Amino acid sequence: MLDSYKEFKEFLLQLKKRPKVLLHSCCAPCSSHVISLLRSFVDLTIYYSNDNISPLEEYEKRLEEEIRFCKEIDPSIEVIFDSYQAEDYSNAVKGYENLGEKTERCYKCYELRLEKTAKKAKELGFDYFTTTLSISPHKVTRWINEIGAKLEEKYGVSFLYSDFKKEEGYKHSIELSKQYHLYRQDYCGCQYSKEERMQLNGKNKED
Repeated sequence: MLDSYKEFKEFLLQLKKRPKVLLHSCCAPCSSHVISLLRSFVDLTIYYSNDNISPLEEYEKRLEEEIRFCKEIDPSIEVIFDSYQAEDYSNAVKGYENLGEKTERCYKCYELRLEKTAKKAKELGFDYFTTTLSISPHKVTRWINEIGAKLEEKYGVSFLYSDFKKEEGYKHSIELSKQYHLYRQDYCGCQYSKEERMQLNGKNKED
């Protein structure tokens, strides 16, 4: 498996044929840079599997925005998705709910979504699976790639190393979000991050 962004870029440039890649996406803004980077080298399918997002209306809004964005940037890119299973997320983070961001709670969340992606990639015969999650400065990239490597071994589908915030990927995602008028949220998706963000905003107003 690749283990650095340099190796990842070299891998893309030396490809002789276009592999099929299942890209897990948490939302359109995060996927924007990743799609623009990868679509020249691989055949992409977007997989929207985000049981952490709360409430259901938010989940549906982000899914609709993902579909709209893909149709605009490249109509050949298909978006597939699961039914919403909020209980899967609740079970995954049970006991870790109040730990905050970049803690075991987030690790379990990454693990849940990446495992569903690996299973889907295996089921549908993809060459690789990966995720947009590493584009966010609020996510722990080392954990994401660590989980991906374990799932590669477990399911026999190659994980494409990702650290999409490199080369100002996050900044580019913001620029693309403005260009395509994408809905951007101010919390990662789960109810706990939303509550924590509200508390932080309230504290900042007091200051």
